[in-house]
Amino acid sequence: MCSIIGYIGDEPAAPVLVKGLKRMEYRGYDSVGVATFSGNQISIRKGVGKVMEVNNRVKLDTLSGTVGIGHTRWATHGGVTDINAHPHPSSSGNIAIVHNGIIENYVELKKELQEKEYTFKSETDSEVIANLLQYNFDQTKEIKKSVMQTVSKFKGNFAFVAVFENGTLAAARFHEPLIVGIRKDGYFVSSDVLGFIEYTDEVIYPDNRECLIINSSGIQMFDFDGNQVQHQITKISKELADTYKGDYAHFTLKEISEQPVTIMRAGENTKLELDLLTEFVKHAKNLYVTGSGTSYNAALVAKHLLSKYAKIKIEPIISSEVQFSSNYFDHQSILIALSQSGESADVLEAVNIAKKDGAKIISITNIMTSSLVHASSISVGLNCGPEIGVAATKSFTSQLAILYKITDKLCEGRIGLDFGKVSEVMKTIISDHSKIKEIAKKLKDISDIYVLGRGIHYPIALEASLKLKELIYIHAEGLPGGELKHGPLALMDSSVYVIIINPNDSTYVDTLSSAHEIKARGAKIIGISDKPNDVYDYWIEIPSINEALYPLIEIIPVQLLSYYAALEKNTDPDYPRNLAKSVTVK
Repeated sequence: MCSIIGYIGDEPAAPVLVKGLKRMEYRGYDSVGVATFSGNQISIRKGVGKVMEVNNRVKLDTLSGTVGIGHTRWATHGGVTDINAHPHPSSSGNIAIVHNGIIENYVELKKELQEKEYTFKSETDSEVIANLLQYNFDQTKEIKKSVMQTVSKFKGNFAFVAVFENGTLAAARFHEPLIVGIRKDGYFVSSDVLGFIEYTDEVIYPDNRECLIINSSGIQMFDFDGNQVQHQITKISKELADTYKGDYAHFTLKEISEQPVTIMRAGENTKLELDLLTEFVKHAKNLYVTGSGTSYNAALVAKHLLSKYAKIKIEPIISSEVQFSSNYFDHQSILIALSQSGESADVLEAVNIAKKDGAKIISITNIMTSSLVHASSISVGLNCGPEIGVAATKSFTSQLAILYKITDKLCEGRIGLDFGKVSEVMKTIISDHSKIKEIAKKLKDISDIYVLGRGIHYPIALEASLKLKELIYIHAEGLPGGELKHGPLALMDSSVYVIIINPNDSTYVDTLSSAHEIKARGAKIIGISDKPNDVYDYWIEIPSINEALYPLIEIIPVQLLSYYAALEKNTDPDYPRNLAKSVTVK
């Protein structure tokens, strides 16, 4: 969620930090701030709003100095206010910090520090880091000792970067992402490689429970016990720098439009791993798949594909629910973890629980340098390029593409998988938005919309309702078609819109009957189908295709519908309110 970045080098720090924060906007945030060291003092500017809004207001990028830290905050503890924005100074002002994660015992620590006459201004848990660092530094006069003593007191997951009164940067990580960028004339410390990708492609990935200190003499790395650690420098792909909209009005539209290409690339960078994953799935005694949000909807599709075509049972589990269940995993279990970012806190917690119980971890993710990859025995890459829009689009269909490839291998091609055909069909849907734009205008003022699907189309209905929630802020609900008479039919009246996902396959007749029942109650029906019918008030046509492959294409009209409805409501489709791309706190 939050983005953190630190820089020390020869260039003015503030413009570098602001540019890095701008690149990481996709992660979601509500406020932004920068602190720099110059002339033996630390200066801080921050405020509520987008990076460039706050920069225009308080001139973040004009702060002087070649050492600094920056942050975009997504509120957890304390409201969305200027004072709660990061960076946070210690009560003396001699240390400032930026922080990602949650310090679970901050109330206790804050009370202890207040008793020692250290003062607090914000409502955040983060400010305790600054004052605890200051207290330990006041006692030891050594940065390394003060960092070690500070992290030893924390409960919870965290990553932070601090700037000290002498211009030294210090950082630590525990179950939150932190990456070091190295260039000839300086260093970066960031939660995301996008924060510094245009400056260097050489990085170090600190492990869990590791700290670092950077000053004019170079970089020093050590674990929480003070033992020196060393890491190899890794080169990352410059493709990560391709985060520009080009001719598109929004990243979301660009990423929807990229899907004919991205489904073809899915897994291509990790073919050997994909083959190995398939073999593990084939011989697994107990098989589970987990994810959150969109990734969980993909997990539900996996259940349908593997059970129907490969005759393999797999149990989908919502990642956040794993901690409340017991006896899922043992040494004969395999857990497939789905995550776009590879940094989702709920997914990582589920993985940690499964590993402790002896399960083997296989991951499918878009970020092959993520914490999830490091925690996995095998990882397969989505290979769909950066996804900046908070609402997942191309990463979802890329997840499905990999799941289809796995299933097709396991059932020896019985699916009839033809991604070339799927790609052409996607291009056809994306080529003409005119009807979808007109329907989007109808959704501007409604308060309730339902999406109905049967069989493998039900997970797509759930994903469609999620896109509508995320982008147009209305109550949207995915419904299994057979459950209509068991409650949902009571909600149908003339104020309601219902999207019917109804390709001409084995579910067609039953779903059409449900549409008639809904229409009889006065609701407006939007049909997504390759076959017209008078029951639809509005028909969004999709081309006919192999029955097994409809889930790959039928989500695209709802992605576009949600995007254009967002424009009608004057909401930002790239950065929905209250949401973040990478949910790194529980």
